Amino acid sequence: MGVKGGPAIRPGSNMPTSMLLKLNGKNILIDAGLGVTRGICDQGVTLTQVDMIFVTHLHSDHYLELGPLLHTAWVAGLNQPIPIIGPSGLIGYWQGFLQSMQFDVDLRIADEGRCDLQTLADLKTIHDGVIYDQDGIKITAMRNDHPPIKDSFALRFETPDTCVVLSGDTAFMDEMIPFAKGADLLVHEAMLIEGVYALCAKMTNGDDRLLTHILRSHTSAEDVGRIAHAADVKHLALNHFVPDGDPDFTDAHWESDVRKQWSGPLTLGKDGMTLPI
Repeated sequence: MGVKGGPAIRPGSNMPTSMLLKLNGKNILIDAGLGVTRGICDQGVTLTQVDMIFVTHLHSDHYLELGPLLHTAWVAGLNQPIPIIGPSGLIGYWQGFLQSMQFDVDLRIADEGRCDLQTLADLKTIHDGVIYDQDGIKITAMRNDHPPIKDSFALRFETPDTCVVLSGDTAFMDEMIPFAKGADLLVHEAMLIEGVYALCAKMTNGDDRLLTHILRSHTSAEDVGRIAHAADVKHLALNHFVPDGDPDFTDAHWESDVRKQWSGPLTLGKDGMTLPI
């Protein structure tokens, strides 16, 4: 739903990261960046129909709107807990969000007869290995390489007929190749090296540390193509674009870099895009 890398939005940019995966009758949300609540509804899914939420890591563009999403689902009628699987720090975020909204939550419980919002987040800590295996869906997490954050994960979703792999935010890593092996769809983050330099040159409230972070923590579009080729995936889609919304870097730039290593089906993600599996 949202395909932009990083938390800032500007005129012409996409929205930060979120994906809605419809698999075996389940609506599975991966990440909850700014705009996710509207994005879910725009996919024709009511907020009370979200079955499970994954947060890949604790950068704000991946969980900033998690609390508002749950609150909005609550006032829309949510009355059953949603499993939310992510790093342990989500507990502190959720408690802080509840505290910030305590007046409104207490008022709506007393005045409107709503259930306790706090009970609707069934928080579970993500870890390496199989993290879900029921309802015909097997979900495996793999710690990726996204310094300085250590608890950052890629996800592999499998049914008897389908396999979807999401890289999460990560630098290039050889381990992604066997993790994504044979996937029907690999959704991988990507950056354009020259675009990263242009982006950082325009920043007004940071220093060289931002450039260092991006270059060491993300995967070049060419390397994404290399992973897709070596993993023999059936379809490659790019998301979490860095940079995003810069008119100097068009779809042609992204495709040119990926095509150095990948000749198969390729989709450049856009906000609200739907991909059949």
